[in-house]
Amino acid sequence: MLENFERYPLTFGKTPIEHLPRLTETLGGKVEIYAKREDCNSGLAMGGNKLRKLEYIVPDAIKSGADTLVSIGGVQSNHTRMVAATAAKLGMKCKLVQESWVPHDDAVYDRVGNILMTRLMGADCQMVDEGFDIGIRSSWEDAMQSVRDQGGIPYGIPAGGSVHKYGGLGYVAFAEEVREQEKELGFTFDYIVVCVVTGSTQAGMIVGFKVDGRASKVIGIDASGTVEQTREQVKQIAHNTAELIGLKMAITDEDIHINPDYAYPAYGVPSAETNEAMRLAARTEAMITDPVYEGKSMQGLIDLVKKDYFPIGSKVLYVHLGGVPAINGYSYTYRNG
Repeated sequence: MLENFERYPLTFGKTPIEHLPRLTETLGGKVEIYAKREDCNSGLAMGGNKLRKLEYIVPDAIKSGADTLVSIGGVQSNHTRMVAATAAKLGMKCKLVQESWVPHDDAVYDRVGNILMTRLMGADCQMVDEGFDIGIRSSWEDAMQSVRDQGGIPYGIPAGGSVHKYGGLGYVAFAEEVREQEKELGFTFDYIVVCVVTGSTQAGMIVGFKVDGRASKVIGIDASGTVEQTREQVKQIAHNTAELIGLKMAITDEDIHINPDYAYPAYGVPSAETNEAMRLAARTEAMITDPVYEGKSMQGLIDLVKKDYFPIGSKVLYVHLGGVPAINGYSYTYRNG
């Protein structure tokens, strides 16, 4: 489906699919749980799902003649870390808007984890005291203008790379990759569980899995706390991506499955249940998740299994999108494990 689109390689290639036998057993063994390890996809600053998106965005950035990548995220943004890594790899400058999206007061929150690595890679990080929003922000547009004012040529990448024209392509490719791996495994997954906030990861999967009838089996676990805005953004990205690649099948509302039950109490703020899910994944499989994204999708996975949401015998693929560096910003919370 993507043969007409240029891809700039930033990842190692296929990411591994790992069986999680101890987590499966701990949750009763009624369904088999596997993980697709997007957190192990690259040597660039610890990798993560954003690189799949950037692989299809970078060719356009290069063709534009830009010398500076400009993007936006929260203080502990995985996306801005990956934009900074990509800029360093390409030899470009990087200007980032880091907004106060999370009401979290850990003393080291703005000095460790993602923001530490982002600064280490030479990005110009502008700290802005603005709350969470997945939409286009004036602070991002102002940052691009500031690059122009200094004689530079900016290339804008929106939050999460999501509402970019090519933002959904990486996870269309993901679906194609999973199908190849399923042939090797000898079975297909009945459900795919993934965290959703800015939307293009799930939207790309919806488009990619539409061709084999599994679009509605992509279960998005909302971590935004603004689920209707996220749902609308997923819908728009999915429609745009389907049109872009020439998909001959219509994306419908029934294809978009987002569960809003685990985003509480707020974006970036873990609940007690999120923390317990993170501990369970760590203590059964040594799989580390973060309190912003993967902890909440892991909480959703665990709870849905316990509630018998998945039919007995189902094979469920949990997609680990990365983001582990953010856990360092919550050092007090997890100081005793």
